[in-house]
Amino acid sequence: MTNATIEVVTGVQRRRRWSPAEKKTLVEETYEPGKPLSYVARMHGIQASQLFHWRRMMENGALTGIDKEEAVVPVSKAKELELRVRQLERILGQKTVELEILKEAVRIGREKKLISRQPLSGVEGFG
Repeated sequence: MTNATIEVVTGVQRRRRWSPAEKKTLVEETYEPGKPLSYVARMHGIQASQLFHWRRMMENGALTGIDKEEAVVPVSKAKELELRVRQLERILGQKTVELEILKEAVRIGREKKLISRQPLSGVEGFG
């Protein structure tokens, strides 16, 4: 019989959270001469596929807000907000037109009311 070693894993391994600045630093490290992406990933204990993903995101501009330390909004959220702004602008335009129509109706109504209260010319002897 051979001696077999069994490793029992009892702890719960939690995911590591990387800040946008840390991701940017790791991705920039992959562009240094002599540091292939897989080497950088192994050095920092992450999967190469994860580093590839971050690199692709950075190349697509997903990490541009990091230099200013601003929150980065996902493209889907930005599109959702742009759609909402367009809807609100359209509603505002409709309400502006309705308001102008109502103002004109009030102006015309006031003019008619003033006209109807004035005595009619040429009918002085009647009554």
